[in-house]
Amino acid sequence: MSMAALSIASNHASAPAKVSVHVRRLGRVDYEPCWRAMQDFTAARAPETPDEIWLLEHPPVYTLGLKARDRAFAPPLGIPLVRSDRGGDVTYHGPGQLVAYFLLDLRRRGLGIKALVRALEQAVMDLLATHGVAAERRAGAPGVYVAGRKIAALGLRVRASASYHGLALNVAMDLSPFAPIDPCGYPGLAVTQLADFGIKLDVAQAGEALLAHLLPALGYTAAIEPAD
Repeated sequence: MSMAALSIASNHASAPAKVSVHVRRLGRVDYEPCWRAMQDFTAARAPETPDEIWLLEHPPVYTLGLKARDRAFAPPLGIPLVRSDRGGDVTYHGPGQLVAYFLLDLRRRGLGIKALVRALEQAVMDLLATHGVAAERRAGAPGVYVAGRKIAALGLRVRASASYHGLALNVAMDLSPFAPIDPCGYPGLAVTQLADFGIKLDVAQAGEALLAHLLPALGYTAAIEPAD
């Protein structure tokens, strides 16, 4: 073998393997069947099951996380309530809000839950930075904040090193259903959205923009849309 061929073979052998994630763009789907589908996916996954990211939005719904699961709560405005198994407290989902769910094998990715939270927060912060908006974290209060207002909420669940649930990014929505609640359990916490900063994206566009930052933040080099 010539030296040139040896060099090419050596470079090929040392090239890093692609790490792909399946991305499902689900449109608008009800919260509870989506949550049950995540549970079923997580319960059935095997060591070789590909990781998945689901991008979607929900019809109006309040959800209570594990922190608030025993709390009496009368949902206002006629909006339905679901008691979920995600982390966190009370929040609202509705049209105009991007929801991203992360069904990942954390052991295979080499991620702990804290590292996952920071990666998701960083992806949102990087997206905002591309539009000239400075965002920040808050110690002990997962999520992303702009000028003291929450723009993205996080709530995750991990079972046997497999994650599900994820984050909600306010894009261009009616924020009034947040007013009767303490978002994420913090009294007086104000919320905001991309549209308030002149970022003119719809939910689908915001999903693609965020995905571009999520992939490197989570260590993926390729996104695949499953055929099934």
